[in-house]
Amino acid sequence: MQELDRKYRDWRGNIVRVTGYDREKQQVIFRREDYEHDCMQPVEQFRDKFTRVEE
Repeated sequence: MQELDRKYRDWRGNIVRVTGYDREKQQVIFRREDYEHDCMQPVEQFRDKFTRVEE
């Protein structure tokens, strides 16, 4: 897994922090604010639903 530290905005306007990318499974790993577990989404869906936020 490639570790990352980037902010994105989802389709509802919420900020998430991308923590990694799993090349083998083609999934983006991210964490929502106030949620203790990692979330995963296929990279194609992530690209459609999230926009990068410049820090």
